[in-house]
Amino acid sequence: MRSMTEEPTDTEPLVVPNRQIPFSEPFRQFIPQGWAPYPEDLPAELPAAGPAALRRRALAEAFPGERLVIPAGGLKVRANDTDYRFRPHSAFAWLTGLGSDREPEAVLVLEPTDTGHEATLYFKPRAPRTDPEFYSDARYGEMWVGTRESLAEMSAMTGLSCAPISEFENAVAKNLSATGVRLLREADEAVTGRIEALRTGTGIVAAAATAADAEFQIALSEARLVKDDFELDQLRQACADTAVGFEAVVADLPEALRRGRGERWVEGVFGLHARHQGNAVGYDTIAAAGDHANTLHWIRNDGDIRDGDLLLLDAGVEVESLYTADITRTLPVSGTFSPAQRKVYEAVLAAQAAGMAAAKPGNRFSDVHAAAVRVIAEHLAAWGLLPVGVEESLDPETGGHHRRWMVHGTSHHLGLDVHDCAQARQENYRDAELRPGMVITVEPGLYFKSTDLLVPEELRGIGVRIEDDVVITEDGCQILSDHLPRDPDAVEAWMASIWSR
Repeated sequence: MRSMTEEPTDTEPLVVPNRQIPFSEPFRQFIPQGWAPYPEDLPAELPAAGPAALRRRALAEAFPGERLVIPAGGLKVRANDTDYRFRPHSAFAWLTGLGSDREPEAVLVLEPTDTGHEATLYFKPRAPRTDPEFYSDARYGEMWVGTRESLAEMSAMTGLSCAPISEFENAVAKNLSATGVRLLREADEAVTGRIEALRTGTGIVAAAATAADAEFQIALSEARLVKDDFELDQLRQACADTAVGFEAVVADLPEALRRGRGERWVEGVFGLHARHQGNAVGYDTIAAAGDHANTLHWIRNDGDIRDGDLLLLDAGVEVESLYTADITRTLPVSGTFSPAQRKVYEAVLAAQAAGMAAAKPGNRFSDVHAAAVRVIAEHLAAWGLLPVGVEESLDPETGGHHRRWMVHGTSHHLGLDVHDCAQARQENYRDAELRPGMVITVEPGLYFKSTDLLVPEELRGIGVRIEDDVVITEDGCQILSDHLPRDPDAVEAWMASIWSR
């Protein structure tokens, strides 16, 4: 947050903010003096730097002779002169190894050469202490946001050649008409605008360039469908950290009931552990008690939690490298499922087991949903809720009646984004064969709204989802999130053991 002592840097327009206190010339002379020198030893290479180099090489081989431009994205204003916490675009993080809070307004460029591509990271290095930026720039100044890396330090961390961002535009303009440029347009509007202006100036057809950029965006998304060993280790860690947060929530459930507005309490407890164990939450936590569990994306989390409720907790920790878990457990607040709650829970658990059995190489991604939702439809039919038979309901052309009580899909890819690889084409996502190294969720549910008069009264207001993260192996799948129990008896015993500590 900018303070009342801020003044614009030499490069900013001459606008006087209403909270600015000017710096005197004696202060300008005094402020650079008497500081310890920066460390001479270079930082260690980031753990993700090695895998990122291999990813850059594979990406470059897919686009020989073309300049590839991947921005990190810029800071986003939250209100007035305060910004949101920065998170780089996932493709930038994947290709550089830079994670939490790094590196706003940076751009990775893969420049074609006779032997392949050379990678350069353009970013804003720290300014010398004699520069007004040091004390007056609230976005980049060292006194405001901490010590930034030098060019040499960033190079040591990433294994990349580094250059000041001020040199980026000249570098990308060089030989532009002869070298094809692929740009990740969605990452940074400012960079996109500058490159579009350069393209216009060199006579490049805008429609063709836009189409090439769209292909590049798809390629970057599809390249992340199969995770490497580093990514799998990070996702395992994210799941382990998430389990710590879930245990903390269970331990504090009595306090959530006592204080009122318990959904907020649960969200806060999990958020505390997400920040302590990792970088942050990977997405807005869903802490849905009672009938709120039947709102699929309930993130208001402003309700009470009452004894006898079910609490649907859908949450994940994002680790420092930005990989996130995505786990859901539906917990009996009292520690014991009622008969009606257990009935619904066991149906969802059976559907999840069927989905996991289908999560294996050679099956299609959509087969996981088909297996899980068949079990859902069979239970709904057995309970007399379907107005048609199971097969008719499962027919996508004439049925879908079961979707009244489970409208969402059973799976999505998981990685740097909670809904990872979202720009992949349907033939390489929903219709594609599962391959070893793919990480997906398996998360069926049943949702009986309190206002649903087609549902027996004992089931109204019950919402259950069970979600785990699995990696496809050579002969099936491995559950990455197996730290947390799923069986209803095991859930009850686990909660009791936490409360007895």
